[in-house]
This record gives sequence, structure tokens and C-alpha cells, in this order.
Amino acid sequence: MNRGSRDAESIELTIRKGTPSVRLTRDEFRERFRTRFVDPAFEVHAKALDAIEETAWNAYEHGRKAPRTRRAGAGFVDESQELSLDWLATRSAIHAAQALRDQRGGPSRILVISGAARSEHTCPGEQSKTMRLAFEACDELRAASCHVDLLDLSRTVSEYGVTLHPCKGCVSTAMPLCHWPCSCYPNHALGQAPDWMNEIYPMWVGAHGIAIITPVYWNQAPSPLKLMMDRLVCADGGNPDPTSTHGKDAAAAKAIELAGWSYPRHLAGRQFSLVVHGDTEGTETLRRHLHDWLCDMHLEPAGAQAELDRYIGYYQPYATSHDELDRSPELITETRNAMRVLVDAVARSRVTPRRIEVADPRPK
Repeated sequence: MNRGSRDAESIELTIRKGTPSVRLTRDEFRERFRTRFVDPAFEVHAKALDAIEETAWNAYEHGRKAPRTRRAGAGFVDESQELSLDWLATRSAIHAAQALRDQRGGPSRILVISGAARSEHTCPGEQSKTMRLAFEACDELRAASCHVDLLDLSRTVSEYGVTLHPCKGCVSTAMPLCHWPCSCYPNHALGQAPDWMNEIYPMWVGAHGIAIITPVYWNQAPSPLKLMMDRLVCADGGNPDPTSTHGKDAAAAKAIELAGWSYPRHLAGRQFSLVVHGDTEGTETLRRHLHDWLCDMHLEPAGAQAELDRYIGYYQPYATSHDELDRSPELITETRNAMRVLVDAVARSRVTPRRIEVADPRPK
């Protein structure tokens, strides 16, 4: 048995039910479907929309979550089970990213994440201070000959079709029900497509180091950042084989967990840096939350100088916040210094990776 195992036969596996139904009637479905086509320009396509709506209703009524599948094949518990082509493509991208990261030599690979939702390309009409700091970070990393990927989470609110869906909480039913990568999306029957996490998972996997640069929103992480954080739960103990739970079979997943689950940390060993900024309060709290979250996933802090929480224009008007950043060259220097510390930590970890074997009495 794996560590943390329990006697599954001594526990009655009860699947709790009772949430009110969310099933739509045909008329309710039509009303919601048509809200996507309120532009009068669509009126000339009324007959075509009628046919598309009928097809979408049929997919909804029959629950065609993954309409395109193939047999799992070798390497899975149940080789005959049909798996989503979307999920298999993301799995392949993750494996390719891991192979790239594992190559000896070559540049260090750093993922820089801009956590702000603000963007000049949508309602705010102005770029975020976070993006300015992210550009400074990328410049410093490239000067150190690193390969840099910039993940701008504001694309979720400014770019058509870029969607981060929320975590559905499979992990709280049983850890093996939370698949790595997430298999909850896309769900074509519910119109929950596309899913940007299919591109984001390989970005995390392929990185030697992660730098998160973010503002504080209401003492918390901005919503796109929090959505990504929640969706990364599958990297912290998730099940890489959906056929072992027959897809989303809650009882099967509970039985596997109770028999003993190893909680594999799929992102363990990567170094991280944090730059958190705000204008009134919450920077230290959010920086600590992000630090603890990353450490829980077994990522490793690059060092004290690689983690910042700072204020820009403390209690000054929002309208002059960029000017306040202009008057804060120290923060620019600190951000660049944080990246230098991250580069050094990554370089050391690639030469002598940590291999500390400890027995975890609480693997969850």
C-alpha cells in the first residue's frame, strides 16, 4: 500500500447528493444560447442559428462532454477506455515540456506570470503597473541568457476566446478523481470551451523557475490569478490516469484513495520568485499566501531577496499610479534583483538537484 492508506473495506463509501437541479428546460436553454447572438448582424442568419441551436441542445441533453475521443491505449490501466482528444493533446504537451526541461545544458527556462486583470486593450484603457514590472523582469532574465515565457493573465478579459474556467472541486470528493492534467474541461455539452489551462499546464511543467508578479485586489489575488491557482490543484497530487477511475466515477476514486494514494507533486523542485504590489493594504498577506501555496506544491523559494511585497503610491490617487511607479526606481531595481536571485537559484538546482527523501506523515 502507498503511504496514508486506510482499510477501505471498513468504511462505507457514500456518495452524498442533494444539491438542487441545474437542468434547463428547452426554452431556458434557447434563451441562454441566444444571448451570444444579440448583435442585430446575426438576424440574417436566423435559420442557420436555429439549426446550430438544435445541435447544441442535443449535445446538452445527451451530455456530450467530449465528443471526440480515442482509445486510451498502452500506458493506461484500461487501454480500451475512450479518452478525450483534448485531454490527450494536453497530456502530450506536458510530456514534451517535461522532456525539454529535463534536457541537460541549454538555457534556464523561466515562466514570468503577470497576475493583473487590467489591460489597455479593454475597459481600463491603460496597461497595468504589473505588466511594466513583468517587462523589467523579462529583460533582466533575458540578459542572463534565460529562455523566458511571459504569461499575461489579463488576456482572459481582453482577448476573444481566452477562458480560464473555475475548478470544480473534484479533489474534495477524492484525490484520484482530480486528474493530471485536469479532465473537467473542455465540456462541450455545457459550452465550457475552450480552456486556456490546456496551454498553461505545459508552461509550468517546462519551467525551471516561476516568477509571479501581481497586484493586490481586495486583499487577495486578482481573479484570473486565483482561477489559475485553483486549477493547478491537479499538479499537487493529481491522478495521471483517468481510466483508473473510469472517468469521473466518484466511488472508484474514493476506493483508490482509501487504499493508499501517493499524492504525486508534478511540479516539485521548481524555484520561485514573487513580486506583490498594492496601494493601501494586503501586499504582505498575499505574498505569504502565494509563498505557502507554492511550497505546498513542493516548489522551492529562490531566496529572501526573490520575494517582495511593496506599495506604489500609498493612498495616492489611482489616476497617478503610473507616475508613482516612475518615481519608484528602487522597486524596479528590487524586481530585477529578485530575478537575478531566481536565476542563481535555478542554476544551482540544475547542477545539484535536491533529493531529500522524507516520510510525509500527512501526504494530503
